[in-house]
Amino acid sequence: MHDWSHLFKIAVGLLAIVNPIGGVPLFISATSGWPARERSKTARTVAVTVFAVLVTTLFLGNRILDFFGISTSSFLVGGGILVLLLAVSMLQARESPIRQTPEEAREASGKEAVGVVPLGIPLLAGPGAISSVIIAARHAHGKVAELFLLVIPISLISIVVWATFLLSLPIANRLGTTGINIVTRLMGLILAAMAVEFIARGIGELFPKLV
Repeated sequence: MHDWSHLFKIAVGLLAIVNPIGGVPLFISATSGWPARERSKTARTVAVTVFAVLVTTLFLGNRILDFFGISTSSFLVGGGILVLLLAVSMLQARESPIRQTPEEAREASGKEAVGVVPLGIPLLAGPGAISSVIIAARHAHGKVAELFLLVIPISLISIVVWATFLLSLPIANRLGTTGINIVTRLMGLILAAMAVEFIARGIGELFPKLV
């Protein structure tokens, strides 16, 4: 059974990966000139998309890994490397192509469903967040009760995403580009440490004689 400290750790890790503060500039750009009601609706759409993608991953991710014959250890190493690459980009305060390609960024303002693509996927609920959720689900060993407990941190992150984008203009005005970059770098530092932990754990399981 997951204890609350473990769920808190997962929530912090997901918050660092999703990094809604870092997505504020793109949200403002994509919804520029929109009435407040439409911006609010889009913020809600982004949050629902993040929740739906991560919860789906939570319950189906293990089956996908099993289908391809991928072990937990291998996925820990692979997912850890992916998260580490994302963390390096965040430490440099730049958008990683893992989260969003330049083409997706250019198309953002031209899509009616901007809240789903690219803001929800892949900007927030991207490969890094999906990998993190699959790793957490893998360690639940298929226990339904533990999987449902993992919905709690996902729900919290979705609420934070909704609140952050709903208040995107005040946040951007208060923090400015420098403030947003500082927050992004701090999240990147947390993420880098988690990535190293994933990789070390995976290598330890793959090569037990090395530890």
